[in-house]
Amino acid sequence: MLLFLVMFVVALVFSSIGFKKYVWFISIGYGFAVAAIGAALLVAGCGQLSAGMVCACVLFIVYGLRLGGYLAFRELKSASYNSKMKTEIKSGDGMSIFAKCAIWISAALLYACETSPVIFRLANGAGTDALLVVGMIVSVVGLIVESVADLQKNAAKRVNPRRFVDTGLFRIVRCPNYFGEMLFWTGVFVGGITVYDGPLQWIVALLGYLGIIYVMFGGARRLEMRQNRSYGDDPEYRRYVAMTPIMIPLVPLYSVEKHKWLVA
Repeated sequence: MLLFLVMFVVALVFSSIGFKKYVWFISIGYGFAVAAIGAALLVAGCGQLSAGMVCACVLFIVYGLRLGGYLAFRELKSASYNSKMKTEIKSGDGMSIFAKCAIWISAALLYACETSPVIFRLANGAGTDALLVVGMIVSVVGLIVESVADLQKNAAKRVNPRRFVDTGLFRIVRCPNYFGEMLFWTGVFVGGITVYDGPLQWIVALLGYLGIIYVMFGGARRLEMRQNRSYGDDPEYRRYVAMTPIMIPLVPLYSVEKHKWLVA
């Protein structure tokens, strides 16, 4: 578990950007922490990584830089986004340093747990196997889905910023970016199934995977509530919501608003 603890420290360092703005612990800091873990694993395994392991680490870097860069650009450059989010997200100005530290530590621990399948593969001296390859393919598909969804949403909002998005991937599922995120981490978890050594590693990997799935469903609930406030009187929106699954294509789950336990 030593390597896992080292990666936890890496996540702490790179997610500490949240002390400037607390929501960055779980947004910009999230992306950059995952990218940093990928880079740190390349350094830790220098000279002993298989080709598949190198690809897995690079995938973390690509994922993290894309997500962190996208969120940083939106946060720093999009005046309309910031204006809207002022009413949706608390500034955290009155938050105690204790509360901020609690968020920081728990978020960094989640990031280390999410990436733990690759961490444990390196720590346990495992190379590339079929399941790692399958997992990486699933992760790449997820990364493509969430990237395309973000591009399509930005393009649609430039055309009509006051309308909900129901084009492209949004015709199939209302939160395709969240679906892509879940696909990415499903691939990471599956890719480590053959290398988990003992109950503790299984628990850590499961906590990371189930944790991010919970966060994604919580984010979908928050988005649904926000969209209902903004577009709830629009008959087209109500028809779209009634016919389009919220999180997973073809799975007839159309709303999570009433599930109050999804508080992420």
